[in-house]
Amino acid sequence: MSGCARLELLKEHGLGGYDSEFSEDENEGETSDSKSKSKDAALLKKPFQKEKHVHVAHKRIAAQEWDREEARHQRFHLIAMDAYARHKKFINDYLLYYGGSKEDLKRSRTNDKTDLDVIKENHRFLWTEGDEDDLTWEKKLAKKYYDKLFKEYCIADLSRYKENKFGFRWRTDKEVISGKGQFCCGNKYCDVKEGLKSWEVNFGYIEHGEKRNALVKLRVCPECSSMLNYFHRRKEVKATKRKKQKEHSLDAPPKKAKRVSDKEKHSSKQKELSEDKEDKDDSSDAKFWKGPVQDVEEKSREDAFDEYFEGMFL
Repeated sequence: MSGCARLELLKEHGLGGYDSEFSEDENEGETSDSKSKSKDAALLKKPFQKEKHVHVAHKRIAAQEWDREEARHQRFHLIAMDAYARHKKFINDYLLYYGGSKEDLKRSRTNDKTDLDVIKENHRFLWTEGDEDDLTWEKKLAKKYYDKLFKEYCIADLSRYKENKFGFRWRTDKEVISGKGQFCCGNKYCDVKEGLKSWEVNFGYIEHGEKRNALVKLRVCPECSSMLNYFHRRKEVKATKRKKQKEHSLDAPPKKAKRVSDKEKHSSKQKELSEDKEDKDDSSDAKFWKGPVQDVEEKSREDAFDEYFEGMFL
């Protein structure tokens, strides 16, 4: 065999050459260490654990999708809440992230006013033409309330009558319907319905720094009348009967007389004679059952209303 062929055989079968046994031992040690490390990694690996092969771009997309899904859940949760619960959640979140207390968010109510407070401040017992000039919205509200009151009879507060101090106010819609102050005693704390009397009282009062007087009408029971007249005798209003006056219009044209023919006159005379004969022939019993002739006066509609309201409005 030639030398070249011999060298090839030695290389294939590992015979001869310059290799040492120490190099083989080192290679065997390295392979054994790598095998032990791979075994340890296999033991530490959790079941169903996936290998991490995530790039930076993939993490950014995942974060965006997570934020979008979380915002969708929060929006659905807020829509399902009512207005008060939603407001409460926002306040709690604000205090949680920025600190503070709920008392810092409360609004001061010292200057708050209701419609009733505005009416009390601008109310007037009687409005004059001078009071209606340059009306603000507060005065317009008080004037609107005043227009809804009924100003025929008053409701009185007689609790301090021994001090000669009385309180008067106009009636409301409910009091007019119930009859308070007209068919029932006008005293605020009395409900008597019998023996009522009407009195005219000169009511003097101070309103918005001005002294004013008003002639008012009050209808109270006998006991409350004595309290009303404790210091001064008031003027009693009595009912006056209205006389019926028949008004004849001068401008009305006279009625035209109808022309009656001689035949009609003759027939009418015969009828009257026959009626007189029948009346004479009637027996006394028939006359008794007929009774006296009653004069019937036809009342007009206005006279009927006057009689009905005669004792009601004094």
